[in-house]
Amino acid sequence: MSEPTSSDDALELRRAFLGVGSNVGDREHFLIDAIESLAGVAAVSPVYETDPVGGPAQRAFLNVVVEMETTLSPRQLLGVAHRLESAAGRVRGERWGPRTLDVDVLLVGDLEVDEPDLQVPHPRMWQRRFVLAPLADLAPELVPERLLAQAEGRVAVVGPLGLPKRRR
Repeated sequence: MSEPTSSDDALELRRAFLGVGSNVGDREHFLIDAIESLAGVAAVSPVYETDPVGGPAQRAFLNVVVEMETTLSPRQLLGVAHRLESAAGRVRGERWGPRTLDVDVLLVGDLEVDEPDLQVPHPRMWQRRFVLAPLADLAPELVPERLLAQAEGRVAVVGPLGLPKRRR
């Protein structure tokens, strides 16, 4: 499905999920800064420390999933993700290499997008424990237990992110 075309669709409030991770520098600080600059945050999962998947040898990631209530389209959310990454000084080098901030659009309501630079639902989320475990904390109805059990990667709960209480 492509982006919404009618003005009514574009303004519809949707439940969306973003995956946010960092494995360079002050990882928690990068997560907090990104999440605090988002509008419409409804909930944030606990922080998970996770092994990197693919790419070169590198430091473990801190990952969270953010639940939002938003009228933004998947394309607009991708733009937000890129702006957050740029603000954190992300340099796009080696694929799946170390990064200050990585923000992925996971789900946007029941919308589906299949374009070269944007796929929603995120195409690899169902295989990755570092996405499914925090997503299951926020929306267990979206994560079948068998998929979580089969997903790749080690994850360990670190605890809540140091956000103001209104954002938890």
